Amino acid sequence: MSFDGSAIKALLDDAVSKSAIHGVAAAVVDRSGVLFHHAAGEATQNTMFRNASMTKAVATTAALQLVEKGLLSLDTTVESVLPEFGQLQVLDGFDGDEPRLRAPASKATIRQLMTHTGGAGYFFLNEKLKRYHELTGEPHPLTGLKRSLHAPLVNDPGTAWEYGTNTDWLGMVVEKLSGQSLGDYLKQHVYGPLGMSDSTFAPSAEQRGRLLRVMQRQANGKLVPSDIDLPAVSEWDAAGHGSYGTVQDYGRFLKAWLNDGAGILEPATVRMALQDHLAPITLPEAMKPTVPELSNEVPPSPAPQSWGLGFCLTLADLPGMRSRGTADWAGIFNSFYWFDRSSGIGGVLMTQILPFFDMPVIETLIGFETAVYQQVGAAVPAA
Repeated sequence: MSFDGSAIKALLDDAVSKSAIHGVAAAVVDRSGVLFHHAAGEATQNTMFRNASMTKAVATTAALQLVEKGLLSLDTTVESVLPEFGQLQVLDGFDGDEPRLRAPASKATIRQLMTHTGGAGYFFLNEKLKRYHELTGEPHPLTGLKRSLHAPLVNDPGTAWEYGTNTDWLGMVVEKLSGQSLGDYLKQHVYGPLGMSDSTFAPSAEQRGRLLRVMQRQANGKLVPSDIDLPAVSEWDAAGHGSYGTVQDYGRFLKAWLNDGAGILEPATVRMALQDHLAPITLPEAMKPTVPELSNEVPPSPAPQSWGLGFCLTLADLPGMRSRGTADWAGIFNSFYWFDRSSGIGGVLMTQILPFFDMPVIETLIGFETAVYQQVGAAVPAA
């Protein structure tokens, strides 16, 4: 496919020149490889990014490989692999300042970890959990302390979609069954086969030197250096948020999913993972943060959405943009990806800005996706 990226290059350069974004990189991929890549501002061709929650899809891919090998079943209970998960209680509320805990009414499965219905939450998106951490002083996952994963569940497994540490537990399932750290497993079975040479949970000094700094959006729209970052040292390879890499590396991962899993998964696994595994549970209308420094409110999507195994799924064609069945997700530092198997195209756009769902980045992202489909043809032409 011939691809003219001049409109995208102009879009990214313009976002930087207006001081809306300090550094940004984007890549467009099809089934054959990277069609286009551009970096602007403080970002360069080989800039490293905190993948944050873009780690989740890669870790889920590792677990799907174990399903293929017969080492794991989607309906296996988590506690049968990791007994410590079975010790987690549900946070029902508070009696005064005392957390009210009870045993869960159901046992979480591997599938539920993959669909964020395992019951675990995040302190920055769940008011109950935020209060629990404030009252108990227990660490949250962004501290790098493994004990943070033992915070209580916020729902009975299988009853609601709740974004949280489910994928961290899934990563520990991979570690337990493979006998390797998650980083070592991925290096052998995902990063290595796909040529993702910069992807890691433990950046070297050289890689850290290529890491784009994190900036914080102020109320007046200005960007200032942020004092929020991932911990320099983590006690575990955090499958939910802990990996680093380049935009080209992530493009290689998207290419594999576009290309029937070539190099990492069987075609039948790819098709199965990209079906709706959430119904009859539905996604919340909007995501309302409890820590405004970390995330803005995420408004309802313009198209119906659900969840597959490791990915958010778009359930309708978006005019001038992605097709029905497209998979996507994001990272908290305002990095985003999608891959559209119907159109055979995917994109990744990475910045390092807080809080999440930053409007100048979102406007750039929409412009990026629109420009991609103007090149390759959308399922539904824009009116």
